[in-house]
Amino acid sequence: MAQAIIIDSKLRLVFETGLNGQGKPVYKSKTYNSVKQSATADQLFTVGQAIAGLSSYPLTELNRNDSFDILG
Repeated sequence: MAQAIIIDSKLRLVFETGLNGQGKPVYKSKTYNSVKQSATADQLFTVGQAIAGLSSYPLTELNRNDSFDILG
């Protein structure tokens, strides 16, 4: 049976930085690598909110990206 082994976790924050010439939102993101793999969603949410509090732009998304090796 195949197994998925987590090898990396990242936390990505997306901010709305303004509007373009057509009035559509412009987004910028910041990714933090080497997130502790055992971190819970609540812990990452708390950290993301704390980091976003340091920005003058509103936080629009908070994502966790995990990478896995699939072994057979």
